[in-house]
Amino acid sequence: MAICAVMSVAVTSCGAGGAGSRTSDGRIELTVATFNEFGYEELFKEYEAAHPDIKITQRKTGQGAPHHQNLFTKLGAGSGLADVEAVEEGYLSQVMARSGQFHDLTEIGPRDVTPDRWLKWKAEAATTKDRRLIGYGTDIGPLAMCYRKDLFAEAGLPSDPDEVRQLFATWDSYFAAGDKFVGKVSGVAWFDSAAQIFNAMHNQHDVGFYDRADTLVVESNPAIRSDWAAVTNAVARGQSAKLAAFSNEWNTGFKLGRFATKTCPSWMLGVIETQAGPENAGKWAVTDAFPNGGGNWGGSYLTVPKQSRDAPRAAALAAWLTAPEQQIRAFQSKGTFPSQIDALENRALLEHVNTYFDNVKAGALFAAQVQKVKAAQHKGPADGQIQENVFGPALQSVEQGKRPDEAWRTAVQEAQKAAK
Repeated sequence: MAICAVMSVAVTSCGAGGAGSRTSDGRIELTVATFNEFGYEELFKEYEAAHPDIKITQRKTGQGAPHHQNLFTKLGAGSGLADVEAVEEGYLSQVMARSGQFHDLTEIGPRDVTPDRWLKWKAEAATTKDRRLIGYGTDIGPLAMCYRKDLFAEAGLPSDPDEVRQLFATWDSYFAAGDKFVGKVSGVAWFDSAAQIFNAMHNQHDVGFYDRADTLVVESNPAIRSDWAAVTNAVARGQSAKLAAFSNEWNTGFKLGRFATKTCPSWMLGVIETQAGPENAGKWAVTDAFPNGGGNWGGSYLTVPKQSRDAPRAAALAAWLTAPEQQIRAFQSKGTFPSQIDALENRALLEHVNTYFDNVKAGALFAAQVQKVKAAQHKGPADGQIQENVFGPALQSVEQGKRPDEAWRTAVQEAQKAAK
């Protein structure tokens, strides 16, 4: 039987969380489950210093897919979840479909943390039809383009960020520049992975794998088929390095200069710096030009499952981690770009210089890219699975020699299975 404990934080009911778990030294333990890089390690230490009665335990998964598989498995089992669970946008629709298993943060969170702190489209995506806020927005992924200046110069292409804009004006101009590049620089591809290019193109559309009625439209959406044709044709012309994203070979590809361009949502800067290493500092550049105008790729939320052992304290921690000041510091640490309006207007963000990328004012660059995003693409129930587990492998099979039309049919069939 659950027993409501009297705490200094107001709790409206037993369902809002109990006294939580205690460590051996008597502190209250809050668990936070994340994936990839959120930039929270130093922030956790600061929060613990300010709240000596709290111990934060991070459960960190290297990739998004296993993290979310674990999340949904434990939701089904009814136990085992962390007090705070991170959710990536591609999986948010599955969480929203199970919104009854998550707390409404407008009820259990700090009263002054309201949805209007965030970009409207960011908060709306985590708000149910009956106006329950399921997640506090962490980062977003405004799109820019990263490229190797030295390799561009070797190919006789312009290499200054202002001069390369014409190359990245449209996808047609991007692939045309790729044809010029692969004909000039031996052993180096134009881009890293067909799936990475396809994902960026796909995320620019108003309608993606699902329409707003959550009907799967993979086969009938002409934009998806057009993207597929453009990317697979570029593969056939030798533009892809054929490296699966986040694989060991892909990581090594940055270090060895296996490709010249990289689609760059803001969080990708930290990935490039980590994988390319100090020996490539100054070789990579980022420009605010992006084919067909930009878009958003990525971004996450912090949720508090009803399984949380101390929901009010978990919500307070999540609110603090997503506050403007902490969002800016996470960006400075790992390149995760803020989604709160005050953070986007903060001088510390706008004047932030990324020394690895030739001292570019990365904060101001991506803040400008945010303005090009008017709404987030609707993500349907199996959106994340279709992107990672269907189209990623299907495009990789093309890179390995499978006929594009055969791979397309396989992708459609697998997407239909995932959507059931």
